[in-house]
Amino acid sequence: MTKLLEQAHSRLENMSLALFKEQTMDSIGVGLIGTGYMGKCHATAWGSVKARFSSVITPRLEMLCDADDTVARNCAQAFGFTNHSTNWRDLLDNPAVDVISITTPNGLHPEMAIEALQAGKHVWCEKPMGLTLDHASSMTTAAQLAATKGIQTQLGYNYVHNPAIIHAQKLIKDGAIGRVIHFRGQVDEDYMADPLLPWTWRCKIEDGGLGTLGDLACHLVSLAHYLVGDIAKVLADIDTAHKERPLPDSTTGEIGAVENEDMAQAVIRFKSGISGLISSSRVAWGRKSMLRIEIHGDKGMIVFDQERMNELELFQATGDRSTRGFTRILTSPEHLPYGEFCPAAGHQVGFNELKIIEAAQFLDAISGKKANWPNFEDGQKIERVIHGVSESAKRGSWIETN
Repeated sequence: MTKLLEQAHSRLENMSLALFKEQTMDSIGVGLIGTGYMGKCHATAWGSVKARFSSVITPRLEMLCDADDTVARNCAQAFGFTNHSTNWRDLLDNPAVDVISITTPNGLHPEMAIEALQAGKHVWCEKPMGLTLDHASSMTTAAQLAATKGIQTQLGYNYVHNPAIIHAQKLIKDGAIGRVIHFRGQVDEDYMADPLLPWTWRCKIEDGGLGTLGDLACHLVSLAHYLVGDIAKVLADIDTAHKERPLPDSTTGEIGAVENEDMAQAVIRFKSGISGLISSSRVAWGRKSMLRIEIHGDKGMIVFDQERMNELELFQATGDRSTRGFTRILTSPEHLPYGEFCPAAGHQVGFNELKIIEAAQFLDAISGKKANWPNFEDGQKIERVIHGVSESAKRGSWIETN
């Protein structure tokens, strides 16, 4: 990582003319690394963003990369990319590519992101940043250096771009629930609940990094930071429900050790002094995308659950006590940017639409219209929290994360 960062100064020095050209043109060349589920989400977002947000720069789908040549060729054709490659560094050397989406396994993020930034490319990287805090730190340092030349970064925390969440932030700022006094969050799925599910690389710390913390809890932390503020310290516990899993294709019953956590929970304290609780599980049967948050105020409460992602619940302690209750708010064109997708309330936006909103935000940041969130520096704060939870559980003590 250090060697890569040392090269950044000389590579960025030659970018001024190219950057000036980029800022004055009305289109931008896109490169995509990875063709799995998130790769398709990014491709869909890049291909659809101009139709929904007419004021953004027009993306040109220039080059797609996958390790398998047949996959790369077929996906480039299906997604609408002009060229394809099996070598991701070809995107760095391609002058037609201005921004790169990184949707590869987590351990590949740091090297790809840092080299892309050195090459003068804007970077949209899926979360988490990497496998370790050192990875996040190196990526942030590279991003800060690139930012001096106008290069932007963004991390794939698309849940914060939900019109319901954006409205929740507005309600908080407008004092709808008074002074915020507590945050409570839970994120659960059941994709590893079955103890007979075969062992994969995701179970190994060296290859997969953290477990439910890196996969799920980081989304919860992103919402906490977006709505309430930075988390300053944590006191945590973690556990692995299924400590061994059968090795895939084994005919002799061989098993592999699960090295990372299935469940995590923590008492948290925000920098502002607000208290909170967070929990996460990847082994919670029946939960598919339960990302539930409660923001408690001294005059009310806001509740959101990702499994009902087009709804927001608001309780306000006003009026006759006998008639008080939660108000269910259905997202509508009044909740920006819902109206870019549908003119009627209650018709709903989905996961992929959030990715389109995320793409629009990134393009506006690249154009200099407004700042985006979270960039790599913001993401590093999220990483400090999830790794802080892991470290706190090991030490059995509070860990500073801010």
